[in-house]
Amino acid sequence: MTLEIAGDDIKTYAMDHHGLVAAVCKDLGIAKRIDERMKQRDPRRIVSAGTAAVAMILNELGFTNRRLYLTPQFFESKRLLDGNITARNLDDNALGKALDEISAYGSSRLFGEVAFEIALENNLLGSLAHLDSTSMSVEGDDEKGSEENGVKLTYGHSKDHRTDLKQVVMSLVVSGSSSVPIWMEPQNGNNSDKKSFHETIKKVRAFQKQIKSCPDFKWVADSALYGKETLLKQTDYLWLSRVPETISEARALVERPEGEMKWRLHEKGYKTAAFSSNYGDVKQRWLLIYSEQSYQREKKTFERKLEKQEETLKKALWHLGNEIFSCDEDAKKEPHKLAKKFSYHEVEIKINPIMKHAKAGRPKAGTEGNAVGYQVRCEMKRRQDAIEIFLNRKGRFILATNDLDEEKCPDEKILAEYKEQQNVERGFRFLKDPWFMVDSIFLKSPRRIEALMMVMTLCLMVYNMAQYRLRSALKEQNETLPNQINKPVQNPTMRWIFQIMEGIGIVQFFEKNSSEPIKEMITNLSELRRKIIRLLGYSACKIYGIS
Repeated sequence: MTLEIAGDDIKTYAMDHHGLVAAVCKDLGIAKRIDERMKQRDPRRIVSAGTAAVAMILNELGFTNRRLYLTPQFFESKRLLDGNITARNLDDNALGKALDEISAYGSSRLFGEVAFEIALENNLLGSLAHLDSTSMSVEGDDEKGSEENGVKLTYGHSKDHRTDLKQVVMSLVVSGSSSVPIWMEPQNGNNSDKKSFHETIKKVRAFQKQIKSCPDFKWVADSALYGKETLLKQTDYLWLSRVPETISEARALVERPEGEMKWRLHEKGYKTAAFSSNYGDVKQRWLLIYSEQSYQREKKTFERKLEKQEETLKKALWHLGNEIFSCDEDAKKEPHKLAKKFSYHEVEIKINPIMKHAKAGRPKAGTEGNAVGYQVRCEMKRRQDAIEIFLNRKGRFILATNDLDEEKCPDEKILAEYKEQQNVERGFRFLKDPWFMVDSIFLKSPRRIEALMMVMTLCLMVYNMAQYRLRSALKEQNETLPNQINKPVQNPTMRWIFQIMEGIGIVQFFEKNSSEPIKEMITNLSELRRKIIRLLGYSACKIYGIS
């Protein structure tokens, strides 16, 4: 076979899964919704803020390991944006201007308006709002940080375990079966969830009041939400929160012996025991949860820790046994001091005097020598009572809610509602995936970082919406797609779908000295890929040239 090098009469563009992302962006009207709100746009600009935002979404959801400033390079081999916009138009100046416009409008405000609008139009809001936060590391010096009014890039508790880097914190709210993000809020790097969670809820609820037909939510969050001076002073909305075990009443309940409990069995190894509480002078329901899977996992971890402690304690006691003390009181002190460091072991102490005679030679029969020093002999054993109390806490946690209607909200529903908290946690895992290249932010301007975080959350929205639409279409049409082991499923992840779409391209044919193609072809469209495209609707079909 003879290989030929294509000339200027043939051009190729990679399509892969990017057409699916572009189709969802178009169906959601992201560029249009943003541009409608940018009233002070410079008319000389070719790339609007909305188009720039979509370009950044396509770049970040490309999973191509390219940084934001390499967006033009990403678009060199692709044709995804409407109009006459070229890769050259998408330089860092155009993207930076767009971030500046987003920041000037208000990143959280813009995202909230766009997200709620999309969610309401598509009937995606649920009855619950799940709230959580994460930290994002910032590399480089924030040269403009002291001059701007944006978030403060500073050191704080790093959930990335990057204490060497400054950071910014993001609060995120998701709702509904599609896990659509409806609110994002950049916050200072030293932000405390115990304070910010309540501020976020207050802002979202004020925002909701401005929107017609917007349902009120039951707010779900981890134990940072729960507190006398914050949550329990609020009486005008429903909430569901994990109870911190630093509260003595909660700790006593978690440590209660198994035999004193009246458990109700549930599927997947869960048990629950219901209690009433008036903590903080607020009537509420407490639900003690036990998870067998969590218990076994935590028990194994504890056993490993216990074995390491025993090894350390044995070595310390051995060395202690080789020391000679001047008096028996000193000999007793050292083992007691050591035992205090090990709360799950106790040390039995035996003091042996070292006897010597004052005169040289063989001592007379029946005479006793004088004690010239003391040695310690210790035996170690586990404190089973302390271990039992500790293990009682394993696999257990308490949920609290002020929803007192046990008929509409039975115990099973409380547990199910809290388990949906993993939806917002999945969102953070997505944003901090190594392939999602803005998990460690390189911009130096705090205000641009805020705007970029808003675009990042739009990426999460597009990804979740694409996945939700695909899964819904599969169920409605009673169809399946193969998963990674070729098993037919109705709940594939979009990450896997993106991999399936790899290799699709566009080929254009040109006449000599002509800039307009005379023919265009989409290549590598297998039946499986055609099926995926059709499931995602008209816009996707149009982009991939499927009738």
